[in-house]
Amino acid sequence: MRSLLFVPGDSERKLEKALHGSSDVLIVDLEDSVGLHKKEEARRVTAAFLEHARARTKARLFVRVNDLSSGFTNDDLDGIMKGKPDGIMLPKAEGGDDVARLATMLRVHEAENGIEDGRTRILPIITETALGVLNAASYRNCSPRLCGLTWGAEDLSAHIGALTARHEDGSYTSLFQLARSMTLLAAAAAGVPAVDTVFPNFSDTETFERECHTAARDGFVAKMAIHPAQIEPINTIFTPSAREIEDARAVVKAFSAAGDAGVVNIGGRMYDRPHLALAQRVLERAAAVSED
Repeated sequence: MRSLLFVPGDSERKLEKALHGSSDVLIVDLEDSVGLHKKEEARRVTAAFLEHARARTKARLFVRVNDLSSGFTNDDLDGIMKGKPDGIMLPKAEGGDDVARLATMLRVHEAENGIEDGRTRILPIITETALGVLNAASYRNCSPRLCGLTWGAEDLSAHIGALTARHEDGSYTSLFQLARSMTLLAAAAAGVPAVDTVFPNFSDTETFERECHTAARDGFVAKMAIHPAQIEPINTIFTPSAREIEDARAVVKAFSAAGDAGVVNIGGRMYDRPHLALAQRVLERAAAVSED
């Protein structure tokens, strides 16, 4: 899971186009990109798409439902679960209890649609409200369905009244840097991947790619996208490079040769157990990409 592309759930044309891209995950959106008067039509289009898309793409198929406070979440699940999505993105999540609540709802819908219990994963957006940011530590052990954590800046900006989330150079202001960091820490604590948020100005490729490199450096393993043109750079940047793989293999090999050593010497530099864990993660990510 490196790239996750949002596609409006009410647009058959855009959904069809997305099938021919190289995104690892397609997120069919029933929330922000669909107006109130088009929610029911979007559920119908999304259900039909899920049913026919499975055999036409290797991408995992997620659906972003409306948030739990909207009153639409269960209607969304009623409309789309027959299509057996791989996962549900939960917007405006305010803690692990929200994930547990959605998990209970999914269990009912899985039973009603002949889906294996627990098959449908959950990817919450955890920083779209002030309470969500403050509750970031609550996702550990909230549900076996949890497959990652991601964050969002635009809704948080609106919620707290911030005029902008970014400086003129494209970097985040301190508050949004905090939300981003909380997502990284929360994902590590929960033992799931951290997914970076979208970059809205898809025409600014230079700043976008710089943001991707920064995210990969800091520990994110994937990034969401709002435009197909963003997918190739994301996939490239979030795939371990040949040099990274080579270095990781050297670390793993050195520790294997040293037996139960806590520290090894490679080329005059000392490596300890955290370096080994990081090297193993790099190799696991590289293996996952090659399998796809």
